[in-house]
Parts: sequence; structure tokens; C-alpha cells
Amino acid sequence: MAEDLVTVTIEGTQIAVPKGTTIIEAAKQAGVLVPHYCYHPSLPSPAVCRMCLVEVEKAPKLMPACVTTVAEGQVVHVNSDGARKARQGVLEFLLINHPLDCPICDQAGECELQDYTFQEGRAGTRYSKDAKRYNPVEDFGPDILYVANRCILCTRCVRFMDDVAQTPVLNVSERGDRAFIGIDEDQLLDHPWSGNVVDLCPVGSLLSKDFLHKARAWDLDKAASVCPGCSQGCNISIDTRDDVVVRLRPRPNLDVNRHFMCDYGRMDYRWLNRGDRVEAPLLREGQRLHAADWDTALDRFGQLLRDAAGSAVILASGRMSTESLGLVRSLVDRLDVTAAVRVPLGEEAPLAGIPHLALRRERTPNADGARLVGYGTDWSAALAAVPRAGIVIVLDAALSAEDVAVLQSARAPVVVLGTVADDWLRLASLVLPVTSMAEENGTYVNRDGRLQRYQQARSQPGMARPAWWVAGEVLGGPGPDADAPATAAEAFDLLARRYDAFAGLSHGDLGFSGRVLAGAGATASGSAGGTR
Repeated sequence: MAEDLVTVTIEGTQIAVPKGTTIIEAAKQAGVLVPHYCYHPSLPSPAVCRMCLVEVEKAPKLMPACVTTVAEGQVVHVNSDGARKARQGVLEFLLINHPLDCPICDQAGECELQDYTFQEGRAGTRYSKDAKRYNPVEDFGPDILYVANRCILCTRCVRFMDDVAQTPVLNVSERGDRAFIGIDEDQLLDHPWSGNVVDLCPVGSLLSKDFLHKARAWDLDKAASVCPGCSQGCNISIDTRDDVVVRLRPRPNLDVNRHFMCDYGRMDYRWLNRGDRVEAPLLREGQRLHAADWDTALDRFGQLLRDAAGSAVILASGRMSTESLGLVRSLVDRLDVTAAVRVPLGEEAPLAGIPHLALRRERTPNADGARLVGYGTDWSAALAAVPRAGIVIVLDAALSAEDVAVLQSARAPVVVLGTVADDWLRLASLVLPVTSMAEENGTYVNRDGRLQRYQQARSQPGMARPAWWVAGEVLGGPGPDADAPATAAEAFDLLARRYDAFAGLSHGDLGFSGRVLAGAGATASGSAGGTR
């Protein structure tokens, strides 16, 4: 059934939008931003801030764009004199009691109050004293601070906890000009998704203790990425300062995580900054590993693969990209292969108000991508095959003491493509430095079979290269005419030619929201048993 469309004109631009669309969302499609504070597309709209007032022709008064739906033939003026004057009045009232502490506020540079005041606020104030003042900071929970003096009572945080998290621990206490966001003295803001209130706050009233005073917004470089914390595949932004990851924030994707991410994923970034990295290829000469250049290391890797006979074992991390997993798997195609990724498990933590959104039990982002390129999740079976293997490849997997003990029983060469300089690397015949997901471009496949791209956020340490590059160089062979992929997009093209699940796709087809693979997702993460 065709969707009913309504034709409206907003700031001189005529558009057709579905019936029931609010003016504020219709304006976005017309390329017009309606200033707002209390409105958020993933929260109920209370129309309390009155910042989004617009002029609708033939209407007797200004209308709040966040709750007013479009009507056929409607003509809307967002920037008329009346609408701008109303917004200027709202800003003036907000700034009566708002402290001018932008130089020390973490929100400076990302603050909607700053932006709209600069855009259309008054040049000065008619009020000079008697501003209300509260205690400077309230501790709301493990990671959340509340600065009541900055609060503009948009109530986004309250509505998130009430309607999305469905854990009503926040409220608007008192009334009138004495109102503030309160929390029950016997409760804490420690919900597994509570960090989202910091992202939702349009000013610097709710702050993250973890990010407090770490960086100014204009010092940060941002890269679109995918959360590596679990199989949900939430879209995120990796923020770096001076090549150090300082925070992860949710990036909107209405089909995956809407505008949210869990606190586990938000805080799981410090491993990306580890300093104990493998920064150069290491070749075994006698009893010791010696640093070498890439040409020598790749030649040695190729020779070890050619000498291998019988079977091969690949022990891989589920944080590796689909490109890396697929091309490394292709290196041992002529052998009988047992390949597995480790899938750590934890407690599932759903976000009650958003269907199909949760911190998943499978604490790895690419178990399904690994399955599509020939890996299983039976780690024990893969370890059991190590003593009989003709070659063992460890693809940045975190090994326990028991795993290392099994690895010591390997009679064949052990090749490690790794990031961290662990003690057990002394067992390897060859160690090749590879990049983490923050240092490369690549793709993950989430539990619903959605293939999503992530982008490089920081530079590669030392001589480290993506694992897909290492495998591609070996597959391409030596010489100037070698057909080795130079980019992650070219590496993915090799996968698309080899694996039916990716046939006909390219990085360019995925955009920033990803694409569900045909037939994928029917078997959820962890469904793969052994590996052949």
C-alpha cells in the first residue's frame, strides 16, 4: 500500500513527506534546521523548551515544530521575524541564570546553547544580578556528574531513563525557577545504558567523569566506526586527541542502535591505546627473534606456507576485520583447515524501550563475519588440532595460559599476526605486527547479518600493517606485477569474488549505515560449530 504523502512548503522549499510527520522532521528533509532543546528524535516530545516555535501561515499563533504535524498545503516560516523574536526570548530567559563558564566546560564547542546564542541570541542581557545558584556539582553515579547551574531543564535525561531505559531514577524536582534534575538519595545512575544522558544533554550539565577535562571539542579528530564491544554492531564515533583515543560516542543508525550505545562499549577503548605493541616484523634465528624488514618477513611467511603439509590451524580474534579474516583464511586453502574465533561471553543488557537493541552476550563484533569466511567458534576443537597441524597461524587472538600450553605442543611453525608484545610470542617462528581496528579501514558483520564499515581513527604504530595487507602481499606474490590489494576496499573486492555472501558488493555500496547481507542473520552469532 502506497504511503500517504503530504505536500508542504518550508522556507520556500516544497517537499512531500509522509502523513503524520512533525514540522521539525519535515524541515530536516527540506535542509532547514529548526533550533530545539527538548526535542530528540528517539525520545517522546514534551514541547517544554519552546525553542522550536515556527510561524505557520493561517495559524493564529506560533506553533511548536516538535509536536505539530504537517498538513496538506501548509506553509511554514522558520526564520520569520516573529519566530526569531520568540527564540531570542527563550534564549534570554535561559541565559538569565546560566553561568558563563564556557572556558572550563567540557561541552564548549559542542554546546547547543552556545551555538544558538551565537546564531540568533541577544547581544547582551537585561538582567545583571540575582541569578539562581545551586551546589556546583552533584554525583549521580559511577560515571555521571550533574552541574545544576548549567541545566536548562530540557528533560531529555529524565525521558531517556523513563521511556527508553524504563528505569525512572531521575525527575524534575521543585517547580518554576527553582526546578532542577533530581535523583532519589537511595539510587544511583548506574544503569548499563546511563551514559547516554551525557550525549543527550544539549549543554554541559551532565558530564562523564571518564572524559572530564581530557580535551576540548576542537582538539578532537573524529572517525566513523563500529563498536567492537559485542555483536550488536552499534555505530560509533572514535574521538582522538594527539593520536590517542579519548572517548567513544554513539553515531546515529536507526536500523542498529538509533542514537545510543551501552556503557560497556563506551568505556571499552583503553586497549586501543596500549603501548606494549609489536612494531616490527620478528624472525626466528636459532633461539631468538630478530627484527627484520617487511620484504624479508613476507618471504619467510610465504616459504613457511609452501612448506606446510597436511592441515592448518587458525586461532583468530573476533575483533579482526572481515577482510583480514577472509584473506588470512585464503592463505591455507590448499590444506585441511581448522579455523576458529574466540567469542567471550557476558551478561546481556537490553535497552528496554528500543526493540532488538542490547549489549549482547557475544562480546565480539565480527563472529558472524568470521563464520561467513570459513571460521567457527569451537575454540576447543581448534586447539585440539594444533599438535597435528602443518602450520599454526594466530591472528591477534588473546591466549590464556592453557592456550599457550597447547601451543607449546605444536610441532609445526607458529606464525603470529599480532598487535601486543605478549611473553608467549617467544614460541613463534615468525611475528608480524598488525593494526587494531582503530588503525585501519575494514568491515564487521553484526548478529543481524548487517555488513558495516569502520574507518581509521589513529595512525599505525611503527611498521604495523593491516592483517589483510599482510595476507594480500603473500597471496599476490613477489615482484612488481604482483596483484596485491592496496586498500581495504580492494581487499573486500577479493572477498566478494570468493565468498557468495559478499558477491556484488563493495565498500562504496555500504555507506555509513551498512547493508544486510542476503541470507545472513538467519543463523545467529555462535551458531557455527566446528570449522572446515
